[in-house]
Amino acid sequence: MIKGKPKIIVVMPAYNAEKTLEKTVRDIPPGLANEIIVVDDDSSDKTVKKAKELKLRTFVHPQNRGYGANQKTCYTLALNYGADIVVMIHPDYQYDSSLTEELVRPIIQGRFDIMLGSRIRTRKESLDGGMPLYKYLANRFLTIVENIVLGQNLSEYHTGFRAFHKRVLKEVAFHKFSDDFVFDQEILISSVQKGFRIGEIPVPVRYNPDSSSINFPRSVKYGFETLLALIKYLIHPKP
Repeated sequence: MIKGKPKIIVVMPAYNAEKTLEKTVRDIPPGLANEIIVVDDDSSDKTVKKAKELKLRTFVHPQNRGYGANQKTCYTLALNYGADIVVMIHPDYQYDSSLTEELVRPIIQGRFDIMLGSRIRTRKESLDGGMPLYKYLANRFLTIVENIVLGQNLSEYHTGFRAFHKRVLKEVAFHKFSDDFVFDQEILISSVQKGFRIGEIPVPVRYNPDSSSINFPRSVKYGFETLLALIKYLIHPKP
């Protein structure tokens, strides 16, 4: 349990999020976050201008470094600014940031070290919310495999709405992970290796035209990289 009022920092790994950034920020419960940090990965739109208009602490990669590399910068900055809890929210409005308080509460109470916002409560909700069928099926397949390999019972590992206690980010060597999308899985696998507790809450599925989403070829690459990361875990299950 965290004693006293924790310092909560929200980080947003941004890429071409000009149209959705403000909506995502506005939905965060007022007064919950001590600070919001936007790290822009060399967007071609006006994401940086919008972030500065919203008076958010903004950092810019001078060239596109990748989704995983963006998160590395996000977490490093959050720890440097003294975060007790770090919340990562994709700024593309695909996730309901109004649920941030519910996401961090179990960490504050000491019940979990990591919390995930799961979009997979029922198949109907996922598909009605606009999740493409192939993404839903791939998500379910990978999640089942991950649960079996890692000994967990989560409904989704592939969410862009997650929260970490600071000790997770200090103990997990996230700077060694991929600069690409599989970073999301590598940090969870490493967290399981180190014995951190992972929980989840259901969140609405919200795919819209302005939401970012990787295409089919990159999804396939991500899937195979996830399976490879699990194989490495099976070979070396201890940190």
